[in-house]
Amino acid sequence: MEGITNLLNKSKTGMAEHVARLERDLATIRTGRASAGLLENIRVDYYGTPTPIKQMAVINVLDAKTLEVQPWDMSSLNDIDKALQKADLGASPVNDGKVIRITLPSMTEDRRKQLAKNISKMSEDFKVAVRNERRDVLEKLKKAQKAAEITEDDLKRYEADVQKATDAHIAQIEQVIKNKEAEIMKI
Repeated sequence: MEGITNLLNKSKTGMAEHVARLERDLATIRTGRASAGLLENIRVDYYGTPTPIKQMAVINVLDAKTLEVQPWDMSSLNDIDKALQKADLGASPVNDGKVIRITLPSMTEDRRKQLAKNISKMSEDFKVAVRNERRDVLEKLKKAQKAAEITEDDLKRYEADVQKATDAHIAQIEQVIKNKEAEIMKI
């Protein structure tokens, strides 16, 4: 019975991790406002090692359309500038010798709609991942029932518990997507 509880908890944790990963992925998608999350996944070639920009510099949001990158090590300024140029942010970084400023242009209506469509596709991938967690745990529960480790009544109760967790996590994904789409479409 303890093994089943661990199995159920592991499944719920896996579902929650998919939701958290979606939130992290969405933070890197540009909305109408500047956000430090836009630069989070950018890696800088620093002494031959790809290093996340957030480990090399302070990223400040100056206003709704401007980001400022201030490196801790001034010798890395040009490397950071090159990485930002390659990142295809839709904006040109300006290096003044001490900091790099990135002014983001306003997004067009078409670009907003395209991003909203891409986010919807992304949400489907995460919903499938949550459903795969459900499928995996249900298969293990059915094997346990066939091996007489749990009764049929227990199986039904556990299946209902897993379905409830799946529904809750999918609803969470839908809410996260809905919020992000509203943020993107807001001018």
